[in-house]
Amino acid sequence: MPAQARTEGPANGVRRAGPRCIAIVGPFQSGKTTLLESIVERCGGLSRAGSVKTGNSLGDTAPEARAHQMSTEPNIAGVEFLGERFQFIDCPGSVEFLHEMRHVLPVVDAAVVVCEADDRKAPALELVLRELEEADIPRFLFLNKIDTAARRVRETLAILQRASRTPLLLRQIPIWQKGIAVGFIDLALERAFIYREHAASEVVPLAADESEREKDARFSMLETLADYDDALMEDLLGDMEPPRDRIFDDLARELQDRHVVPVLIGAAERGNGVTRLLKALRHEAPSLASTRGRIGVVTEGVPLAQVMKTWHSSHGGKLSLARVLRGRLAEGDVVTSSGGVETRIAGVIELKGAEQTRKPAAEEGEVVAFARLEGVATGESIAPGKQRATLVSAIAPPEAVHALAVAVRDRKDDVRLTSSLARLSEEDPALSVAHLPELGEMRLSGQGEMHLRVTLERLSGRYGVAVESRPPQIGYRETIRSRAGARGRHRKQSGGHGQYGDVVLEVAELPRGDGIRFVDRIVGGAVPRQYIASVEAGVRDFCRNGPLGFPLVDLEVTLTDGSYHSVDSSDMAFRQAARIAMAEAVPQAKPVLLEPILAVEVVIPSEAMSRASAILSARRGQILGYDARPGWRGWDQINALLPEAEMAGLIVELRSATSGVGSFSARFDHLAELAGKPADAVVSAHAHALAQAR
Repeated sequence: MPAQARTEGPANGVRRAGPRCIAIVGPFQSGKTTLLESIVERCGGLSRAGSVKTGNSLGDTAPEARAHQMSTEPNIAGVEFLGERFQFIDCPGSVEFLHEMRHVLPVVDAAVVVCEADDRKAPALELVLRELEEADIPRFLFLNKIDTAARRVRETLAILQRASRTPLLLRQIPIWQKGIAVGFIDLALERAFIYREHAASEVVPLAADESEREKDARFSMLETLADYDDALMEDLLGDMEPPRDRIFDDLARELQDRHVVPVLIGAAERGNGVTRLLKALRHEAPSLASTRGRIGVVTEGVPLAQVMKTWHSSHGGKLSLARVLRGRLAEGDVVTSSGGVETRIAGVIELKGAEQTRKPAAEEGEVVAFARLEGVATGESIAPGKQRATLVSAIAPPEAVHALAVAVRDRKDDVRLTSSLARLSEEDPALSVAHLPELGEMRLSGQGEMHLRVTLERLSGRYGVAVESRPPQIGYRETIRSRAGARGRHRKQSGGHGQYGDVVLEVAELPRGDGIRFVDRIVGGAVPRQYIASVEAGVRDFCRNGPLGFPLVDLEVTLTDGSYHSVDSSDMAFRQAARIAMAEAVPQAKPVLLEPILAVEVVIPSEAMSRASAILSARRGQILGYDARPGWRGWDQINALLPEAEMAGLIVELRSATSGVGSFSARFDHLAELAGKPADAVVSAHAHALAQAR
């Protein structure tokens, strides 16, 4: 969460070209935040790089991020390198916070994917790469922690290639000494470099024993480039050395055309490989003009910005992180969102980690925070004037996979809980809040156990709202399995007009899903027409809470007979008579408990199939079938029916069994009978909870 702003004017009043915007993405604990730290240090923005472990990094300054040593929201820092401006956005890598990346990606010029030589993290890498592929983002891959790599780069590349549908293009190979990577050979430059701690690598002569390995790796790189350049292919076939300029042109073009993913190596914690990464970004990363073409934003027109993240602070109000895709937006400008909301930019703020610097305006290409864009949501666009801004990208929130019922510890916090959760949901569209009056609970849903834990920590730490949480209640129902009938008579005399209502009702079961049906078969006026609706109302009153303690469904109630009094009968008397008749008839009709059954589709890496199947079976799941996950090589999906009562913690188990990448989607399918001891336990627990509530 950014801190308060300080004010600073433009340097020398000189307007510089807009920066390129680069996303830093990758699996959890791959070293993304550490890489950002090293980049800022290398460019002179920090005197010394901080560390996630010691809690003094430029990014991840939110208390929750510090406590869990993980990114929970994007972190932004701008740098200047060899006269070029860059703004880097470090995105969370945990699968539970991966959605934070989705609104960032459409407006970045390129991405740096940070990963390790660890085949256990290949499925997580595939999730990240799939997001980039679907957003059509040019991307580099930075193979981090090369100093501790246990296998050769070629072997690692073969493992990582399975996670990428685009060819990985090795740009550098390590120089090994006693099994440790001490430097690298740049295959495009044909130069050797030796790493220096937290400093640019030193150019050294290429050793004779490295020459053959370098030639082989370089030829492999050129072969891949030649797949998209006929002239380069002719040079290779003719054993001619292609001009270096052509090689660099091909590297830039084929990155920007998404034909290849260049692979660079390094160790972010030591600052190794950072300078070469920056140089590759400087020479090869696309510009804003290319990004506009990719997302369909024309060059000419009114200024336009896209909001990629929203924050609320207790003191500074609302901040909307956005990139200016066209033109210039200044403090005081009145803008209209793509959602049709007209508002005013109360301030323009440049972010560097938690540090905020106020500025008069945001220039084209810049990523800034706009203050108090009330009514403008994450994912919307803004433009000056009264006409709706053009929507740049529409991104649906991910489906929730974990839920908790939450309640305040102190009743005076009820209103604050609702308003605080509304703010947190605006910050994080992957959160959803539902009020369920029937169950008497507020339900908070999200992307996993840690996602909701961080949300509750924000509630307590930022807004001072302490809550208790528990697994959500299950929407049990009950129905009947036979016919029964009863008379209900309500008679009361207390001076003056009395109360009199008399009905005969028959109940019968209906097919599952038919609801409650009321049938009037009165003949001869035994119950006057004006009271029939009251009888039905009494029936439906009773069905809200059947004899087992849950709403009644799927039954037909027939009014067959009754009697009335010309003076004492009333709507209320017949309504009460109907309740009495139902209370007599339903227990005789063999009531039975119904539990909701969900249709669940589980997606997992193929090697986790047996573990996932065992998890579902242990939760009373009925497995309907297995199949390959469409479009995902090495992934499978399982279709099953699972009781809603068994869904609690399912995502935790699945992710534990799949290195954190398994997931599922679920929808209501049907209600099924629950009998015997499980049903008795549910009824007993429900009765105990009601008694406690009283």
